[in-house]
Amino acid sequence: MATGDERAAGEILKALARHFNCLNEDNKSTRKRALETIKKETIDKGLSSVVLQEIFASLLKSLLKCLSDPMERCRELAIQMIGDFIRCVPQPEESLPYLMPALSQRLGGKEILEPAEELRLSMLEVISLTVEVCGKRLVPYIDDMVKILERTIVDPFPDAKRESCKCTISFAKTVPEHFHMQAESLVKPLMQTIAHQHSRVRVAVIEATGAVIQHGTGKNVDDVLSHLAQRLFDNSPQVRKAVTLVVGDWLLNLRDRYSYFHKLIPLLLSSYHDEIPEISQMTADLWRQVGAQWERENEDDLKDKMDFLLTPPALYPPGVERPGLGCRELVVRNLSRLMPAVSRDMGDWLVGTRVKTAQLLALLLLHAEDHCTQHLQPLLSTLYHACADPEKEVVKPSLGSAQLLGTFVGPEALLKLLLAHVESASSTSPSAPWVPLMVLRAALRGSSGEALHPHLQRLADTLALPEVCQETQQAVYLEQVLECVDALLEVCAGDSISSVSLQLLKVLISVESLASEEEIRDRVEVCVRSLCEVQGVSAVCEVYRRHMSALLEWLSHTHHSWTGGSLQRTQLEVALVRSGPVIGEFLPLLLPLLQSCLQPSRDPEMRLHLFTMLSKMLLNAPHTLDSQGRFHEHVDVFVCECVLPNLVWQGGRTAAAIRTSALSCLLALLTGGAIATLQLLSFEDRLTPLLVSALDEDSQMCRLLACQSLSTLLKLTGADLQPDTLNKIYPEVLKRVDDGNEEVRVSALKALGVWLSSLGKNYNSQSNQPHLEFLFQQLLLYLDDPDSRVQEATFEVLKAGSAVHPSLMQKEVEGVRDKQRCPIYCDKLLQHIQSVS
Repeated sequence: MATGDERAAGEILKALARHFNCLNEDNKSTRKRALETIKKETIDKGLSSVVLQEIFASLLKSLLKCLSDPMERCRELAIQMIGDFIRCVPQPEESLPYLMPALSQRLGGKEILEPAEELRLSMLEVISLTVEVCGKRLVPYIDDMVKILERTIVDPFPDAKRESCKCTISFAKTVPEHFHMQAESLVKPLMQTIAHQHSRVRVAVIEATGAVIQHGTGKNVDDVLSHLAQRLFDNSPQVRKAVTLVVGDWLLNLRDRYSYFHKLIPLLLSSYHDEIPEISQMTADLWRQVGAQWERENEDDLKDKMDFLLTPPALYPPGVERPGLGCRELVVRNLSRLMPAVSRDMGDWLVGTRVKTAQLLALLLLHAEDHCTQHLQPLLSTLYHACADPEKEVVKPSLGSAQLLGTFVGPEALLKLLLAHVESASSTSPSAPWVPLMVLRAALRGSSGEALHPHLQRLADTLALPEVCQETQQAVYLEQVLECVDALLEVCAGDSISSVSLQLLKVLISVESLASEEEIRDRVEVCVRSLCEVQGVSAVCEVYRRHMSALLEWLSHTHHSWTGGSLQRTQLEVALVRSGPVIGEFLPLLLPLLQSCLQPSRDPEMRLHLFTMLSKMLLNAPHTLDSQGRFHEHVDVFVCECVLPNLVWQGGRTAAAIRTSALSCLLALLTGGAIATLQLLSFEDRLTPLLVSALDEDSQMCRLLACQSLSTLLKLTGADLQPDTLNKIYPEVLKRVDDGNEEVRVSALKALGVWLSSLGKNYNSQSNQPHLEFLFQQLLLYLDDPDSRVQEATFEVLKAGSAVHPSLMQKEVEGVRDKQRCPIYCDKLLQHIQSVS
């Protein structure tokens, strides 16, 4: 007997029979009106679910036929009504034998038959609804479902892609025990879509991929990992977050996760330093869960390690939370399989990949702790490659990794490899020889003075090797040498540094000698001061006092082969200049070295440099070479063996340049106060002829220096010189008053003024009157010179001459007064003579 619902359904169906027939009409408007009427009289009426079930059973085939209607509005109404019926009826699964084949035909063929994007989306929404309400009853139709999803995941319409991914996740979770047989078919379309331009589509694909792999056979993990890894560099934080969640879920729940730990761990930890705090924190939480779960699952294996591994290492980085035991053990057990991939990715052409890899490596080492020792060789190779990267974002975390090596790995093992690489850097890393030094200084900063103490001598000896501290003039290399010294001074102190103070000073002298940048030389100065401070020394000169003997001995070993370009010559200059007054205490060691290097047979450029340096020091002799007042003990050797041989005339521009520099040095000696008159008189007979000869040099600088040197020589010794000697000097100086250079002329006149002023008691003006008469007559010619400076200088010389022989001077002046163009100076001179008389 029919129930009330069945009768009601029968009556509605009878009333709608004509409209059902209209669905087969050729007129599209008729079909549309028929569908609208049916919808109005069924779905829109709010009928009971049982009634709707009866109506749906009778109407379904007609509605499915309408899915291929030429009119889009008819297809739209049909799919809407199907969705509404499935949502409302109590047994929607009864429609599956007809619904799924029809939808599969429409969406799952080689080509999608539905041309309208919005209708494809509506059909997919109906499929999602069907999965939701029918659940496991969809198992017989799994082939149809997978065919549909294979096509719609790559649908051109972005919203259809997203709905397909949503449906995939729902279907995989609904029938997991059957889904795994077909899951592999969806991997390819998902990977084709994972780089879609819309970020929401990428998120949906990643989430669907997580479900497909989670509920699949586990064989396709490798097929998706590289694609997911690329999404870790996505510009959209939501995409990166989705990858992190999926990988974290796999590490926690994937059935075969133990086989993929070495591939999944780096993917998850790559998000540890994400720029978005939410993602970074989420990664940390997931990683803690993974470690805790692994710890629980392997509790028996960890019993022996529980207490030991809970105590952090002594030098653990301050302010850093130590990862849990399970996390650390996971990294330790997989590090050998992780390192090849890390090393490979550190050379990737994309900057972002290299940055992530460098950050990952630091995180892995923080977990591995002392187990890094087992992987030192590949770790160091990877770090060398990373530290040579042109991007600072890669170098910074890599140096952090090197510092962790210094923290966790014993110096014995670490330095054995590192120092060997530092020594051979030019051959093993010719394009970036400074990289092993970078790694070394970072490792030193991670270690402790106590741990390094037994190895300090070897460290300092290595840094002081010529092939290390003198390898190249590249600024970046020299900076790293300084960084290593600075790291040693920072980590070690006191007596331990004192034992290697000499080696470190040699290193600093070498760096300053090679440096062309002022900034590096300034940094050397800072390092030297630090070297003083850690030893408790008050001044830089005290450090040089301790080591000057050893430094001079060190340099003397090779001085016979020095040239102008020799680094050792520059090292000597640096040591002498930086030591200040200390060098005055070591003259017995220094003078033989200078005597050998300044012989005329030695390299001209080297002699030129040395004379220039000595000139500067002699000008400030009381605070340099003569700081102890002992330079006079060596001045004979210095002048006669070092300076005078280089004043002897030889042909060529180079020889002329050396004579000029030697004259400059001599002048500095004469004016600096480091030589006494009696000492000067002892070799005046050898010196004066050479100075007189220099007055005829082609170089105006040489002539100028010769005039100035003679002037100073006369000031010091003129009163003690014999008249014959004096009378040989003034004619040569007088010639220079006609020099083509104004400065030389004025200097020559000043020298003549000194000559006249320094005539002592041995010089008889009456017996030497012819000489004075000639000199006065010549000078009076220049009193009328067109150059006012020359006139003024000549006037001063004649004033000095008037004191020597006033009557002769008056006579000569009166004789030329009326012949000069401007007798003003003559009148002044006559007035001066009268006033003196």
